[in-house]
Amino acid sequence: KTDRADVFGLERRVGMALFSCVLHRTKASRVCVVDPKRERKASCRRTCRTPCVRRRGRKVVGGNRPKVETCAMASDAAPGAARAPWRRRWTVVTLCFLAFLLCNMDRVNLSVAILPMAQEFGWDSTTVGLVQSSFFWGYLLTQIAGGVWADRVGGKLVLGFGVVWWSLATCLTPMAAKMGLPALLLARAAMGVGEGVAMPSMNNLLSKWMPKKERSRSLSLVYSGMYTGSVLGLAFSPSMIKQFSWPSVFYVFGSFGAVWIYFWSRLASSNPAVDPYISAEERQYILKDADKPRDKITNVPWKTILLKKEVWAIIISHFCHNWGTFILLTWMPSYYNQVLGLDLMRSGIFSVLPWITMAVMVNVGGWIADTLVNKGVSVTIVRKTMQTIGFMGPALCLAQLSHITTVPGAVLCMMGAQGMDAFSQSGLYSNHQDIGPQYAGILLGLSNTAGVLAGVIGTAVTGMILSRGTWDAVWRVAILFYCIGTLVWNIFSTGERVFLEGE
Repeated sequence: KTDRADVFGLERRVGMALFSCVLHRTKASRVCVVDPKRERKASCRRTCRTPCVRRRGRKVVGGNRPKVETCAMASDAAPGAARAPWRRRWTVVTLCFLAFLLCNMDRVNLSVAILPMAQEFGWDSTTVGLVQSSFFWGYLLTQIAGGVWADRVGGKLVLGFGVVWWSLATCLTPMAAKMGLPALLLARAAMGVGEGVAMPSMNNLLSKWMPKKERSRSLSLVYSGMYTGSVLGLAFSPSMIKQFSWPSVFYVFGSFGAVWIYFWSRLASSNPAVDPYISAEERQYILKDADKPRDKITNVPWKTILLKKEVWAIIISHFCHNWGTFILLTWMPSYYNQVLGLDLMRSGIFSVLPWITMAVMVNVGGWIADTLVNKGVSVTIVRKTMQTIGFMGPALCLAQLSHITTVPGAVLCMMGAQGMDAFSQSGLYSNHQDIGPQYAGILLGLSNTAGVLAGVIGTAVTGMILSRGTWDAVWRVAILFYCIGTLVWNIFSTGERVFLEGE
């Protein structure tokens, strides 16, 4: 009778314990059979000699032997405590992504609005080309300067200035256009000044915030903001212009900058060492693997920088890369129209598809690169492999265009070229932080200046080729530059640090 009573009492207590676990809705709850209603903190550790049960799914374990356990009443003590906390570095990356999204939204809206503007103001094709190119006048001026400013005063201040500046210039564009052509050219050049500091300052920020094993993914995500911005800008501008007239795209897109700067000023910091919200655990994790914060740069060692062959590998490769990239992005609608016979509306629609492909593939490439680095593959091998794909992939796709006469085939080649081009974000675009994190902004300013020059020169040369030759000649020149870039990159680049502390 005594044994039966003990068994009955134990079964009753076990039942009460399981009922309590169900009420608490926790995956791993520890409940004392003696007092099932007693709650324990998730952090408590104790030795229990009373019969206890633990519920993990449907498994129940009981016994009298001493055991040390951690009570898991997390759902009661701290709701959501089992979830991974949001990291401060993710906030910085997200805000940089949004800044680059706005950057390209404000840049591409003119490519759509230029059509009704040209009709309203009576511009010919030469004037239209002049207006579109005026952006690069200011953009060239602040590539190197933006890197120097970011390395001296911090990326937060410089990127914030850039977004405010180009947003104001975007909002003022309709007023400037009505004042006359010189005022419009000045407004577009001013916009280029603001956007010119975006890449160097972002590079400076991520070199401080991101550990090396997360660097490719973070850069890829931020750069995908540019492609996403282009897709959104090209997608929404036509309907806005049709319904509200062309000034609406400048007012609406430009006003988004005010929203962004509000959150940027409150949530961002130039590096984790001065961030007031970061946890000590995350700060230690970043500084253990990332390049440690250092004093602001007052004197730039230009001679030392320009004498490094690894720096010139980045500069030359950036030029070769952008030659093909700007030709594809600038002349793609014309190719669809002249070679494939598509009207302007269909040409514009098909021109969006490569941007979507790039937005997806840039994150795929970043994930692959970081995975390889985490598995112990040399950073040098990873950077060379990713950039080789970014060069030779587009070259192979462009080489097929001379044999393709169908619209689906040509569009697939363009998407393939841009999709594999996106791997460059995990190649040369990540390499500035590898070889010289203390000069990351300056290095990107140098190489991006070469990249912008390639765009300006390549666009003009393409027009000259087409006036006397064919599209096959255009693709052959682009392929030649891709091959030159591949050779230079694989011979002279490195993923190891070149500029040491104090150099």
